[in-house]
Amino acid sequence: MPSTPGLKRLDDASTDEGIRLLGEVCASRAWIAAVLAGRPYADPEALFAGSDAATAGLTTDDLREAIDGHAVIGRPRHDDPRSAREQAGVRQADDTLSADLRAGNSAYRDRFGRVFLTCASGRGGAEILAELRHRLDNDPASEWEVTREELRKINRLRLEGLISA
Repeated sequence: MPSTPGLKRLDDASTDEGIRLLGEVCASRAWIAAVLAGRPYADPEALFAGSDAATAGLTTDDLREAIDGHAVIGRPRHDDPRSAREQAGVRQADDTLSADLRAGNSAYRDRFGRVFLTCASGRGGAEILAELRHRLDNDPASEWEVTREELRKINRLRLEGLISA
């Protein structure tokens, strides 16, 4: 896949602008630094591979920082149209499903001490609720790795959006 104008913009950005652009993708400073350090990228696939490697290298504290940048499933941030788009499938949830998602999010926070993170793009509320309930059975170490994989998927989708602009 050839380079895109958006990828060139990221590659040519000053450090401050690169931090701003990548901060819209992921809130982890370690991830941002690692992705910036990989510039320039030959093509989008190289950028995605760099992002994947950066995500794989995040510590628990780095993952927590990244997660803190995400809205709760079922409650996209009003000042963040991207979170509303990513959670569009949850907006169609009826009152019962919405209540179940709230209860599930609360149970997840009680169990793991953080926001439930999943790649919600293109998924409906019932599917997300089923995943949330399933993941409540994970042990903490396994759940960190599932969360890391979900973050990887989210970062890739957001990078695709960034470089296609």
